[in-house]
Amino acid sequence: MPDVVERTGRQAQRRSELREFLMNRRARVSPGEAGLPDGGARRRTPGLRREEVAVLAGVGASWYQWLEQGRDISVSPQVLDSVARVLRLSHTERRHLYVLAGLNPPVPEAEPEPRDMCEGLHRLIDTWMPYPAHIMDRYYNCVAFNEAAAAVLGISRDNSWNCLVDFFTDPLYRARSQSWERNARTVVAQFRAACAADPGDEGYQAVLAQVREASEEFVRLWAERDIEDAGQIRKELQHPLVGLLCVESTALKVPARPDLTIVLHTPLDEANTAAKLEWLASPEGRRGAMYPVAG
Repeated sequence: MPDVVERTGRQAQRRSELREFLMNRRARVSPGEAGLPDGGARRRTPGLRREEVAVLAGVGASWYQWLEQGRDISVSPQVLDSVARVLRLSHTERRHLYVLAGLNPPVPEAEPEPRDMCEGLHRLIDTWMPYPAHIMDRYYNCVAFNEAAAAVLGISRDNSWNCLVDFFTDPLYRARSQSWERNARTVVAQFRAACAADPGDEGYQAVLAQVREASEEFVRLWAERDIEDAGQIRKELQHPLVGLLCVESTALKVPARPDLTIVLHTPLDEANTAAKLEWLASPEGRRGAMYPVAG
């Protein structure tokens, strides 16, 4: 019984938020912005009337009134999208509308303005030095990395680096990774979770086609249909200059840039990893990396 009361209370709160949100956003849209003549007449309230929203969204006036009142009515994604269009909602606001209406929200997208965050994210991974850090797009393509990621993980500006494809196909990375077998299943399961959010996306399909063709091990693991959210992975790497490195990679999302994932590598309290990474980033370590090393 207490669970029922709590659930009912949450639903009432959500409907109240839905009512206030729709009224607030309706008041922000002028008739002119919606493509309607205002006729020069004074309005009792700013913005659009309920009836105008209903007409522009192609829904019944009574139905929209019930929606704004937070009544328990049937709502479809198509109708919510029409209402969101009329109210000029951003993608984030549209997702919020879905949640308040009790529907699964659409896949997150980056708004046009936050796309300018890239310089700040570059500063973030550069500040992470002397520890490796890089940024992936939604398809696991590496779009930015710091010097430590190049020195430790072998990421290079000379070739396109896809963190899934290269995990399974780069012989140098595999030779240095002592945790490859243990982590392979996790890497595949996390990529399946990413694909599941947008299964028809051609970008995911292109990466899958490439790695399937190149790696039988990936094909075998993919067929097991494991799924796992991105989080932390322990990595043990044998570096040719400093020996064993034990790090923990953490995948971080920035809500304003859902198309990007920041991967930070933190040294573990093993094998003197922190000191080794600091040496690799030092002038002496950089000079040592300039000369060929078997590996």
